[in-house]
Amino acid sequence: MSADRPETAAPQPRRRALFTDRDGTLNPDLHYLKDAERLELFRGVADAVALAHRHGYLVICVTNQSGVDRGLYTREDVERIHRRLNERLRAQGAEVDAFYYCPHAPDRRCPCRKPGTQLFEDARRDWNLELTSSAIVGDRSLDVEAGERLGLLTALVPSRNPDSESAREHAKESGRADIVAGSFENAVLRILARG
Repeated sequence: MSADRPETAAPQPRRRALFTDRDGTLNPDLHYLKDAERLELFRGVADAVALAHRHGYLVICVTNQSGVDRGLYTREDVERIHRRLNERLRAQGAEVDAFYYCPHAPDRRCPCRKPGTQLFEDARRDWNLELTSSAIVGDRSLDVEAGERLGLLTALVPSRNPDSESAREHAKESGRADIVAGSFENAVLRILARG
């Protein structure tokens, strides 16, 4: 007869995530948004977030918010905006599962600022994620670069404003993302079509 051994819990299956940028992807980029009441969502975002959930994805927002370091707004302002974003989504039957943000200016060269991957690694640990079955949607090349570094399926939703940094980056790096779509909703539909 063998000695009693403590029961070990079965390992939990890893989950997949739809990572998303915030400004310019889920909501219009108002350039250092401070006032949560000014936040508006792009059309179709709530439907796309809800659809991703129905297909078994967690929806995790990873965003650079250098305005904190620059003194333009506070961490509390960022958190208010994230609460407001989820209030607007919940009113339409959707929700972002988690928000991760980098508060540092680019010259800090911190590992948490995209295209750095620290925040994604934190999310992987916090949520038991399998990154190779996950995806990212963003409006900048740095979103695509972070996704490439992590082995994510990458989707770019470039700005429709031809003078924006996003549009200039897209023109320069055309074809780098796995998917280029005209909207967040369309990007999510194409990600889900790939399984």
